[in-house]
Amino acid sequence: MHFEFATTTRIIFGPGTLKQAGDIAVKSGNKALLVTGKGGASPDQLNAILSASKVDWELVEVVGEPTIEEVEKAIVYAGQKKCDYVIGFGGGSVIDTGKAISAMMTNPGELMDYLEVIGGGKSIIHLAAPLIAIPTTAGTGSEVSSNAVLTVRDRKMKVSMRSPLMIARVALVDPELTYTLPPAVTASTGMDALAQVLEPYVSKKANPLTDLFCLEGMKRAAKSILMAYTNGNDQQAREDMAYASLLGGLALANAGLGGVHGFASPIGGMFEAPHGAVCARLLPMVVQTNVNAMRERHPESPILERYFEIAKILTGNPAATIEDGIALLEALIKQLHIPALSVYGIKASDLPILVENAAVASSMQANPIQLSKVELSRILESAL
Repeated sequence: MHFEFATTTRIIFGPGTLKQAGDIAVKSGNKALLVTGKGGASPDQLNAILSASKVDWELVEVVGEPTIEEVEKAIVYAGQKKCDYVIGFGGGSVIDTGKAISAMMTNPGELMDYLEVIGGGKSIIHLAAPLIAIPTTAGTGSEVSSNAVLTVRDRKMKVSMRSPLMIARVALVDPELTYTLPPAVTASTGMDALAQVLEPYVSKKANPLTDLFCLEGMKRAAKSILMAYTNGNDQQAREDMAYASLLGGLALANAGLGGVHGFASPIGGMFEAPHGAVCARLLPMVVQTNVNAMRERHPESPILERYFEIAKILTGNPAATIEDGIALLEALIKQLHIPALSVYGIKASDLPILVENAAVASSMQANPIQLSKVELSRILESAL
């Protein structure tokens, strides 16, 4: 048994923990770059906490998913204002922006030097500047993951920079920040959280430690995603989903993901499609295709037993079959009103390029079985 595990230095979880942000910030540096988004939880409460602790900060707002150009501009701004640490307050895009900025605060060269697939793919060599990651959604687990996903507009792609050295120094997870999320965002981010505890469990890089996170995360998400969707003020449901998201971040950072996220990256690069909603739509189709492929080509695979375990957890039925688990995922998509991919302008004529890009995506390499381009195309066809 051989594996590695890396995560943030400090994780603080629980309702009301945002109140600790001031004390943590004061000890992190002289001036913060506060990265926030639009449309999520208001940063007013955080601003008041930082002001009460006499924290000096400059503000950068992220609109939508971060592009290379926006991150580069923020890096220059942070240098001009002499910021020496970062606070990311928002969803996965905001925290990913914070990770990229903090990494470039301490490492030489250009952002493109460190990007996978289209960039230099260089390794981060210096520990990133301190980052306090405060998620306001429950889905990405970005507060404890080791990569930052950035959009490359001219290539119509999403790519990552990745290193254990850019993991946030502090992850401050307060479920109360998710109470005001609208149902549609709760649904898409919640399904992303579920996918991110399911895919690492069957990943080629799964290990006994990440298995623990995945099993607990699936239990929490299966129990609470519908409750959080139908009643955003359900404190236990919101806490379960925030915890499942955190566990997913811990798992994916160390065991990788799979076909769902292998598709989500190129789709998000080419179309204005919410990441979580894409993952949600694809999840049952990818599971079904993986299972069919293993039954056909590797019927002795122990991963099939893991899919049985997933079905039992999702349904709460110890006698559940794999098909029962897939049926539950399909039912969730309907109950959460997850739209078809065609809503985002994706057409049958787009499938060949999406399949080509998905086949080489980093997440696809951890899928439990290599899928043919025909199989990949059928997944997308069924999601349209």
